[in-house]
Amino acid sequence: MNIHQNTKLIWADDFDGPSLDYSKWECEVNAFGGGNHELQLYTDYPKNVRVENSCLVLEAHREKCAIQGTTRDYSSGRVRTKHRGDWKYGRFEVCAKLPQGKGLWPAIWMLPTDDNYGVWAASGEIDIMENIGKPTEVSCALHFGETWPRNIFTVKNPAAVLTAPDSFASDFHVFALEWRRPCMQWFVDDNLVWEQRASVWRRPGTTHAPFDKRFHLLLNLAVGGGLPGNPSPRTKFPARMEVDWVRVYKFVP
Repeated sequence: MNIHQNTKLIWADDFDGPSLDYSKWECEVNAFGGGNHELQLYTDYPKNVRVENSCLVLEAHREKCAIQGTTRDYSSGRVRTKHRGDWKYGRFEVCAKLPQGKGLWPAIWMLPTDDNYGVWAASGEIDIMENIGKPTEVSCALHFGETWPRNIFTVKNPAAVLTAPDSFASDFHVFALEWRRPCMQWFVDDNLVWEQRASVWRRPGTTHAPFDKRFHLLLNLAVGGGLPGNPSPRTKFPARMEVDWVRVYKFVP
């Protein structure tokens, strides 16, 4: 089976340059905690976000750091394509190697660029891959419905499981989403792991909302928060998420 049949590559980054391509990516700088009580402060410092050996490196450090009067015990990196790469429908692929350790939360996901249906989660969120400390398991999810706290989510956890001693921290794996109008499908290393149809997410009185507007990609390494819990004294820092490449395809007849 040709996984790229009837697709056309429209956007890509192989991270082959000397630094991050800011025409494609924005570094987010904040200490908001992602709404999940996360512990990191996201910076644009090279120690947290950089290109190294043809990979994007998002690296978390256990250190005191501060911004705009807020102090955190960890620093890390988060990048997005908002207003540089925004798409409605397509196949999205990210080849990445994940960190390992309690309290580490690497993610590949998508958010709406325009919030047409309201703030989170009324306009949706697509989680292509999340890992919350189990080195051999990853999950995927959808968030939708009304604004928080009346939001709804569906999740596949685990979506993919490796057999030890293999882990998502020991080698690169390809995490992908095929987003079409009537359905979404998630893949790990080209293996279908989950499918959701529009009948699950559509808003009352619509057919496909909120997943019928443009979204952008986000890559980040969070520390702590409601899902993974806090790091343990045995969690090794610096911890890094490495991204070999990102590719976006559109569907063609």
